[in-house]
Amino acid sequence: MHPNDTLTAVGRLKVGHAETAGGLSGCTVVLPEGGAVAGVDIRGGAPGTCGTESLNPVNLVDRVHGLFFSGGSAFGIATADGVRRFLKERSVGFVTEYGVVPTVAGAVIFDLGINKDGPMPDAALGMEACLRAHAGPVAQGCVGAGCGATIGKLYGLPQATKGGLGSAFIHTERNVRVGALVVVNPFGDVVDPRSGRVLAGCRESSDSRRFIHTAQAMARLERLRGFSGTGNTVLAAVATNVRCNKTDLTKVAQMAHDGLARVVVPCHTQVDGDTIFALSTEERDPVDVSIVGMLAAQAVERAILRAVLSARARGGLPAARDLADDLPEP
Repeated sequence: MHPNDTLTAVGRLKVGHAETAGGLSGCTVVLPEGGAVAGVDIRGGAPGTCGTESLNPVNLVDRVHGLFFSGGSAFGIATADGVRRFLKERSVGFVTEYGVVPTVAGAVIFDLGINKDGPMPDAALGMEACLRAHAGPVAQGCVGAGCGATIGKLYGLPQATKGGLGSAFIHTERNVRVGALVVVNPFGDVVDPRSGRVLAGCRESSDSRRFIHTAQAMARLERLRGFSGTGNTVLAAVATNVRCNKTDLTKVAQMAHDGLARVVVPCHTQVDGDTIFALSTEERDPVDVSIVGMLAAQAVERAILRAVLSARARGGLPAARDLADDLPEP
């Protein structure tokens, strides 16, 4: 196994986490050395994003200098200001005749329920996450943007399970490197793709250890009810050392959603904001984009499972490990 099997093992990437007082919300930043070519694909019906339109292949800007994920719903977009200030102070950004302008993109999750009485991520927290960023293994579980993440909200937050943040890395014999970092906060359940077993999701009651199987319960309904309609989202960053352009990376981000769909059931609903960014550090000659996309999907799948298996009880909600005694290590 590679000594670092998280996103930063791709190379030329740093990741930093910061949490609000009380630890029920936070933010996570990905800082590519000198910026990285980027693409994005949004599949959820209720996204909360920043800077994504500039990543459209027909538009001018071809790279991002900072990527952020944050709790706090729309309020969490303020963390981008701290990331942008951090980069500008270090002269990292799009060069203009009037100085550098950092290109920052990102997305937020809705965690206002679990963090209803606590402070929300802001520019200062974004700056703190940048100052903490490093190239070592990425911390996982209830850290950074994963602090307030929850899973399975068909019948509201009290019956949900604690979510979190996970990361994974794949390295092929031809030195193709692909990594993923995922914030797991879906409306649906997270399932074991081999057995179909629910690992985390909506429970039968607030004090139950048993899951209802959200997809089966939804099939018996005509209207969804009992939850905040903007309270869900899976966010991911995938990165590769393979040289790609924005069009390539848009396809990689699209294919990476396959990994999400294999383990989150249901996903891409009208009340999720599922968004995946794809980055290239341009250190290796190109390979077929379908190969990179396939590996990205595998990395996203693994990262989601790691997030669930690394999470711990918080905010009055149990984690997967509190509900089953036979779970594997992350």
